[in-house]
Amino acid sequence: QVQLVESGGGLVQAGGSLRLSCAASGRTFSSYNMGWFRQAPGKERDFVAAISLSGYMTYHADSVKGRFTISRDNAKNTLYLQMNSLKPEDTAVYRCAAGRRTSWFLGPRSESEYDYWGQGTQVTVSS
Repeated sequence: QVQLVESGGGLVQAGGSLRLSCAASGRTFSSYNMGWFRQAPGKERDFVAAISLSGYMTYHADSVKGRFTISRDNAKNTLYLQMNSLKPEDTAVYRCAAGRRTSWFLGPRSESEYDYWGQGTQVTVSS
C-alpha cells in the first residue's frame, strides 16, 4: 500500500508556472506506475499525464502536451508535474494516483489502472 500527498498548488496568472509534487510513503514507490488527473467544478475527472515505474515512458493529454511535463524521482519517493504556460481552463483539483497493474501499459490514461489516490491540490489560473 502507498499513501500519496500532493502539494504545490495555488493561484497563478495565465501564462505562469507551477510545479506540483506528490510525496509517496513507503519504500515501494519505484514499483508503481504513476499518474496525474484533474477535475474542474461540475466536470468529470480527466487524465493529465502518466509515467511508468522507471520513468522511461511518459504520456500526456493532448490538452497539456508541450506545456506540462511529468517526472519522478524514485530516490525521493516523489512524483512531479511541471506546468508552464498555464491557462484559465487548467483550473482544477489535481490528484496523483498510483497503480501496479500489468495492464497499465495498455491504458495509462484510464482511472481504473490506479488503485491509490491522493487528496488533491487546487490549481487556480486567473485570466
